[in-house]
Amino acid sequence: MGAVTDWLGGLSGPVVYAVVGALVFAEDALFFGFVLPGETAAVLGGVLAHQGSVSLGWMLLTVVAAAVLGDSVGYEVGSRLGPRVLETGSMRRHADRIGRAQELIRRRGPAAVLLGRFVAFFRALMPALAGVSRMPYRRFLLFNALGGLLWGVGCVLLGYFAGAAYSKVEGTVGRSVAVAAAAVVLLALLVHHVRSRRREHRGEADHRGGADHRGGAHRADD
Repeated sequence: MGAVTDWLGGLSGPVVYAVVGALVFAEDALFFGFVLPGETAAVLGGVLAHQGSVSLGWMLLTVVAAAVLGDSVGYEVGSRLGPRVLETGSMRRHADRIGRAQELIRRRGPAAVLLGRFVAFFRALMPALAGVSRMPYRRFLLFNALGGLLWGVGCVLLGYFAGAAYSKVEGTVGRSVAVAAAAVVLLALLVHHVRSRRREHRGEADHRGGADHRGGAHRADD
């Protein structure tokens, strides 16, 4: 992350806004969130704002606008292509998650657009699914804008204050201890992520096992 931040920091202000905005936009409009989460770009934008490379206000505006516009393009893609958008190779590999996202839209309606904004996979997919489901655009836009505002401001400020905390620690106890503290935090986040994925996989396995058991019972009754 530090290397990417240094690279972005070496660019001129307008280029930094363009790169961060493009990554946030592409996550939702082109499903790039599968390989490069826009959340990372938004947090890096906040770090650069703390370093003085860019303006915090303009970075907030850039990220929020890119998030809302990217979602709107994703919605349009889903609306125009319909279910065909789910038949690509990359989508088929995530059939289980797509099914859960569709179920979330059925149960929560437009609120799913807001809730999905804070889950990496759903954030890249939910706008297109809203278009596929023919959700009225005005209703989608309301929840999309609210989600984009909360998510964009939150991510940028997270990076901004994380950068401030890092600088404070570095100035007090030295770079080596600051790097070690950052490594511990990242390790903790990684362990939490791995454990969450394992619980998710176990839940899916239990669900499939239960379905197979019920299917076998029905066949025995017949």
